Amino acid sequence: MFGKDLKQMNQQQDIIRNLTTFIENNPSSDEDFNDLALQIFSYQYQHNLPYQAFCRQKGKTPRLVKTWRDIPFVPINAFKEVPLSCTEPEAAEAVFMTSGTTKGIRGKHYHPTLEIYDLSMTVNFKQRFMKDTEKIRIGVLFPTEKEMPNSSLAHYLALAVQEFGTEDSHYLLNDSGLDMDRLLGELTYAEETGEPYALIGASYSYVHLFEELEKVGKTFSLPKGSRILDTGGYKNQSKELELNEFYQLLSTYLGVDRRECINMYGVTELSTQFYDDGNEVVPSVKSGPHWIKTRVINPLTGEEVEKGERGVLVHCDLANFNSVTTILTEDLGVQTDDGFLLLGRVKGAEARGCSIAVEEFIHFASGTAK
Repeated sequence: MFGKDLKQMNQQQDIIRNLTTFIENNPSSDEDFNDLALQIFSYQYQHNLPYQAFCRQKGKTPRLVKTWRDIPFVPINAFKEVPLSCTEPEAAEAVFMTSGTTKGIRGKHYHPTLEIYDLSMTVNFKQRFMKDTEKIRIGVLFPTEKEMPNSSLAHYLALAVQEFGTEDSHYLLNDSGLDMDRLLGELTYAEETGEPYALIGASYSYVHLFEELEKVGKTFSLPKGSRILDTGGYKNQSKELELNEFYQLLSTYLGVDRRECINMYGVTELSTQFYDDGNEVVPSVKSGPHWIKTRVINPLTGEEVEKGERGVLVHCDLANFNSVTTILTEDLGVQTDDGFLLLGRVKGAEARGCSIAVEEFIHFASGTAK
C-alpha cells in the first residue's frame, strides 16, 4: 500500500509541476493543452474511482481518449452525490462547498493542496482585473475566510487582498451587514485624495449598497484607475435587478465607468474563473485563461452545438487536477469568437438533459450499472 501511495504522490507532484509551468507560460499551444489534459485524465481515471466507473461504462479509457474534447464530462450536481477526489477527502487542505439547495445538500470540492488553485487565481486576476496596476486599496463586500472557511469565494477574495491589496485594504461587512460608516469613509477618502480604489465582492452586496446610498442621498465619483468586481449573482439575498440597470447603478452611485465594472463568473466545482472586459454592453463576453477551455453542448445528445446557438456550458479546467477536469454546468450560454455569453440557468429541455446526465452518472459511479 505504501508503494502505491508513493507512486500516486509522485504522479501528483509531476502534474503539479507541469501545471505550474503551463499556467505561468503563455502563449501555449493547443497541443500542449491536449497533452496535459490527457495526462490529468489518466491520473483521474486511475485514482478517482467513481469517475473511473462512469468512464468505463461509457467506453472512455485513457487508451481510447485521444483529445480533451473526448474526456467524459461530469454533471456539476454529481459533486453533491459522491466524493470526487483522487486523494483521501479527509486529507484535503481545503474543502470548498457550494451554497446548498432547498434540500440543504451541498456539493464538496476537495483540494489536497491549494498550490494550483491559488496560482490559477492570482495569474488570472492580475491579467484580467489588475492589468497594469501592481497594488490597489481594496474594499471587500463579503465575509472573511475565518467566517466562511468552506467558501471558495471567501478564499478567492482573501487572496485578492493578500496579493494585490495595499495595507489599507479592508473588509466592509460587520455583524449587521454592510459597515456603512467605514464604507462611506473609504469612498470619501478615495474621492478626496485621488487614490484609485477597488470594490470587490458578491453581486447582491452591491444591491444593498445602492439601497443604503439612496437612503443617505450620496453618490461618489471615484478617481481614475478605480474599478469594481462583482460575482455570484443574487442568490435570493436581495431584490433582483436587470443586468443593465445593475451596472448603470454601479456607475451612477460610484462614478466608475462601466468598462471598469468587471464581472467574474466562477463555480465552486472549478479551480479557474472567467472574466469579462467590462459591462458597457450586457450581456458581456466571458473568457478564461489558456488552461481552461469551454464548449457549448446539447445536454440531450452530448454533442456540441453550432457557434451562435444556445446550449449548456461544459468547461475543461486543467487546474482541477484532483477532482475531474471536465464539468457539465447548469448554465446556458452561446459561444462567440472571443469566449461565450452567459445566458442564465438551464430550463426546459436543457434542464431535463442535465437531470438525465446526473442520474446516469450516479447510476454508473455508484456501481449499480448492470
